[in-house]
Amino acid sequence: MCGIAGFASWHPLEDKATSLITRMMDTIQHRGPDGGGYWLDKDHGVVFGHRRLAIVDLSPAGHQPMISDSTRYVISFNGEIYNHDDIRAEIRAAGKEPRYNGHSDTETLLAGFDVFGVEDTIQRASGMFALAIWDRKDKVLTLARDRLGEKPLYYGWQGTGREAVFLFGSELKALRAHPAFEGRIHRDALALLLRHNCIGHTYSIYEGISKLEPGKILTLNFEACEPRITEYWSAHECYAKGLASPFIGSEEDAVAQLETLLKDAIRSQMMADVPLGAFLSGGVDSSTIVALMQEQSTQKVKTFSIGFEEKSYDEAPYARAVANHLGTDHTELYVTHKQALDVVPKLPTLFDEPFADSSQIPTYLVAKLARQHVTVSLSGDAGDELFCGYRRYQITAKLWNKLKLIPQPLRQMIGASLQTISPNGWDLMYAAASKLPFVPDDLGNVGDKVHKGANLLGKKSVEELYYGMVSHWSSPCNMLVNAQEPPTLLTGKRPQLAGLDPIQTMMALDLVTYLPDDILVKVDRAAMGVSLESRVPYLDPRIVEFAWHLPQNYKLRNGVTKWPLRQILYRRVPKGLIERPKAGFGVPLDHWLRGPLKAWAGDLLSTDRLKKQGYFNAPLVEEKWMEHLSGKRNWGYHLWDILVFQQWLDEQKP
Repeated sequence: MCGIAGFASWHPLEDKATSLITRMMDTIQHRGPDGGGYWLDKDHGVVFGHRRLAIVDLSPAGHQPMISDSTRYVISFNGEIYNHDDIRAEIRAAGKEPRYNGHSDTETLLAGFDVFGVEDTIQRASGMFALAIWDRKDKVLTLARDRLGEKPLYYGWQGTGREAVFLFGSELKALRAHPAFEGRIHRDALALLLRHNCIGHTYSIYEGISKLEPGKILTLNFEACEPRITEYWSAHECYAKGLASPFIGSEEDAVAQLETLLKDAIRSQMMADVPLGAFLSGGVDSSTIVALMQEQSTQKVKTFSIGFEEKSYDEAPYARAVANHLGTDHTELYVTHKQALDVVPKLPTLFDEPFADSSQIPTYLVAKLARQHVTVSLSGDAGDELFCGYRRYQITAKLWNKLKLIPQPLRQMIGASLQTISPNGWDLMYAAASKLPFVPDDLGNVGDKVHKGANLLGKKSVEELYYGMVSHWSSPCNMLVNAQEPPTLLTGKRPQLAGLDPIQTMMALDLVTYLPDDILVKVDRAAMGVSLESRVPYLDPRIVEFAWHLPQNYKLRNGVTKWPLRQILYRRVPKGLIERPKAGFGVPLDHWLRGPLKAWAGDLLSTDRLKKQGYFNAPLVEEKWMEHLSGKRNWGYHLWDILVFQQWLDEQKP
């Protein structure tokens, strides 16, 4: 795992190029504290930089940037190629094996480029990666990103005319260090932040700087200054193939085949020349990963979890029980309020652009804990998206099946009438009704839930309903000044999803939006912020593709989510240790903003500050803030979206 950055100016380099790339790479030293390097093509204005976190082949033979045996290709590579030994075997079988200096996957990629070409080698590679390649023969710059978006890669032209420079890198802070970087805030991207608590799709917080989409290859040459982007792997094709040829074996066959694939994926991802462990929450996904790791390990697997004082946020006892049963070397840390709150000032630097999924805080803390003991940690992320784990899938589908029976105009009228009563009014009515014996008394924020539900009643399709369910602010542009929400894969650039049922549709959309834009960003930045490599076995392409071949009733069976994973896990862990309501990995934001973070938030949300900056509708923000402080409404997670931008903006000051 590493960090990469570089630039291309298409004219001979000046003497300052070395100091420029050094400055860029210094900003992401946390991604690679074990060493760094750079490479320059002075005549053609191309510069590559690299920071190394040594995982495989710790010798100098793994140093980057690296040049192929033929000297045609130069690479700066971030990630891991888990099947690189298989690629080496293919090269050997072709009779074209080079003189390897070591056993790194970087050398394997370069050898593949010489033998198979760049795109064919990337097609063969199974892993997580973001890479830059310079073809010294054809004078072509290539950028590529892994299939599901585990590793980040930003790029874009900055400057004009002969002074224009094409910048790229693992994190925006590396691009910001180049003097050509312009740094204009992308107002429209702020609408996405308020909508989804992250800036997704191809957009970044800066105008002119984009994210390379997962499964894509970008090429740039002298003849065409506009990058050409092609797709080498398609989630849409994955869905389509799964529908066209569903798995036809028995339930037992399906579980057996998934178990074989998972064990092999985990075995390959346990490849490391440094200490390795796993995050363990005690849920189905992480427990399955750890169980299969321990089964294939000759020593105790190191596992890590954190606990919280608030019982509703504390999963540490469940993780501890699973660890004890499996016999792992388990470490847990109970986090105090102060430890959690101390992370907040670090967020702008850690996440590099505004990112408001508040589970970023516990994710960082568990990564920090793990890094004290290991350099690599496997996680259970993506199990929900692939095997139907989120409760909102069933809730949304059931709700739509009822709503579609009522004419849409009537539903709109009902929704409007529900909103005539304030959230506080609904809370008061519920408080009175909860004294009755048949009314549950443990529902929180009833008024907020009624109002959010009322907004969903008028939706015209299950896709619209899902969009409403995954939105923070339902009308983000109302909260902004001079912003227009740009199209994404959930709106104007929606992929074709013909043939998928409502739940499959939501799973498919999550796989290409929520997973790469939120979950994987959170894990990458939190882990790399402490120089820890995180790996996600469920994103082995064979598992992703197999999951889409499985009939839906193999994944969701009689209301039981992730059915095949549970069958694999329950052979190794008693069912009683796992079965419980699914919990989020969050923090009590609403209480924090009324308590220990009140002064900090109040300063960032002050009307004078907001008006002077000119990004947010100051009176509306003040209204929400006052409602939250008074307890009239719970706007905690909504306001967090604004607060992380405000905090990030403060950090951008020179």
